[in-house]
Amino acid sequence: MKKYNFDEIVQREGTNCIKYDARDWAFNTNDVLPLWVADMDFKTPDFVVDAIKKRADHEIFGYTLKPESYFQAIIGWMKRRHNWEIQKEWVSFSPGVVAGLTMAVETFSKPGDEVIVQPPVYFPFFECVKGTKRKMVENPLKIENGRYTFDFDDLKAKISGKTKLLMLCNPQNPGGMVWTKDELAELSTICIENKIMVISDEIHSDLIFKKHKHIPFATISEEAANNSLVFMAPSKTFNVAGLSSSIAIIPNKTNFARYERALGVGHLGMGNIFGSVALEAAYAHGDEWLEQMLDYLWENYQLVKAFIEKNLSKVKVMPLEATYLVWLDFTEYGMKDEELSKFIVEEAKVGLSNGGRFGTGGDGWMRINIGCPQSILQEGLERLGQAFENK
Repeated sequence: MKKYNFDEIVQREGTNCIKYDARDWAFNTNDVLPLWVADMDFKTPDFVVDAIKKRADHEIFGYTLKPESYFQAIIGWMKRRHNWEIQKEWVSFSPGVVAGLTMAVETFSKPGDEVIVQPPVYFPFFECVKGTKRKMVENPLKIENGRYTFDFDDLKAKISGKTKLLMLCNPQNPGGMVWTKDELAELSTICIENKIMVISDEIHSDLIFKKHKHIPFATISEEAANNSLVFMAPSKTFNVAGLSSSIAIIPNKTNFARYERALGVGHLGMGNIFGSVALEAAYAHGDEWLEQMLDYLWENYQLVKAFIEKNLSKVKVMPLEATYLVWLDFTEYGMKDEELSKFIVEEAKVGLSNGGRFGTGGDGWMRINIGCPQSILQEGLERLGQAFENK
């Protein structure tokens, strides 16, 4: 068994990488250690790189079909990782998960319709709704026993005859929770009873830690499958976010046809040759690499938790069940969102994701990306510790 090295530091500056080369845009300075945007500092695994190199050797990159092996890799991965038996006829393409979410909003609702989002949540959700001239209805999550859960009473109170869609983040970003089957089942029941379609962003579905299990929304019941679109991708899992390799899984034939029509109007269905190659290689050969990477991420999370408990006792760490994104509660310091962000950038010289961007409930929180070598993470934590030492 090959042992992968996640301690290796890869020079990313100067490669037009957003995480490093857009620091001045994000923080008004390049003098920050970037632990923000959600991609990892680990090398894309060798079996993915090798597959891309092999295809590049052909030296013609014309219009290209997705082969049967592409679909079988997806089917096999869903069965092995999520115990979900899908059919080839359910699988469609998306240039990216956010692009897919936006197409779904445009396809299954009309301007003026209401779309429910559940903040604090991945902030592009907001633009998917507002940018398509739909009305965003917030159903904020609530914290129980240290983790987020759905507020079903609030949800029921906010549904109207104009409510057509609910956008679900599963697993949850930025909170890092894995929704339980009971939570998802109750959500599904409410949505079915009120004829609300669920659009489920499951891009982090492979990044699940031990004792937890990702449940694809469509596996809750046959009714849930017929009332949902599930978006997944190898991009977060295998660090290939730049390759446009997302997929939509849509069991309902009518909904599948409507989504495919929207994809076809924009001539978006072909995708990127190397994205298809990367997806197939990742899903066909990625199990062992992923297990080793998850073990490394768990060690990073333990490092964060231990350091903060010892050096930043006012900060609360939301328990991590999934993703490589840890949600940190700085509210005890009494700083508003903008003040907190400015302090961390100027005094700690660390670039984190601003909690306010994630909507209601995010003010005073920060999201840290732990998908990096431990030496980088340790440096970031020490900078935070020193900055807040006398606060």
